[in-house]
Amino acid sequence: MSYKKLDIFNIALALFFKAHARSLKLPKYELYELGSQLRRSADSVVTNIVEGYGRRIYKGEYIRFLTYSHASNDETILHLTTLSRLYPEFSNDLDELLKQYDNLGGKINNYIQYVVKNWNVKPPDDK
Repeated sequence: MSYKKLDIFNIALALFFKAHARSLKLPKYELYELGSQLRRSADSVVTNIVEGYGRRIYKGEYIRFLTYSHASNDETILHLTTLSRLYPEFSNDLDELLKQYDNLGGKINNYIQYVVKNWNVKPPDDK
């Protein structure tokens, strides 16, 4: 198995591309402020899933990186909420992304619980 087959990875990657594109439509003075923070936190959701998967032989490490991913997801939700309130003209697009990130947060949390309860010390065979 590969991280590329994890639903949370695929959803997070798709949302990253949406958040990145949306952030580039913000006013110019916001591109390097909240826009940059949004892009970095959205990227961190995905990269922590991948980095954690690379350490999956160590259950505690895997859980730690999945927890980082969940925290970055929460940070992304905060940035989307802030931008939606600051720029009501973008709120429809941002609110939709916010809902999708909120859903992703639940999926990451469920996956963390699965790993906590079911992950063996020996990782599953990669295919």
